[in-house]
Amino acid sequence: MDYKRVIFSGHAIRQMFSRAISKDDVLVVIRDGEVITDYPDDKPYPSCLILGFVKNSPIHVVFTFDRETKIGIVITAYIPDLRLWTENFKSRRQS
Repeated sequence: MDYKRVIFSGHAIRQMFSRAISKDDVLVVIRDGEVITDYPDDKPYPSCLILGFVKNSPIHVVFTFDRETKIGIVITAYIPDLRLWTENFKSRRQS
């Protein structure tokens, strides 16, 4: 993605604070992580779920991108729970 800057939604900031995830951690995930799910029908822009590792810990970031303004938007970030995700953190467990 060719973005000029990244902004963080209010929801993302609150969740990151409560989960002790820094902005730098999220930027590393966006830059170096792997898109594991695309959400092409999300509005107002398609989004994706990115998996990255910071200090050997997995982090999921939901990210969207405004192609017109070239601004990336962090919707949320969290540490995936192994009770909900497979061991590689790429797929949800079947219930």
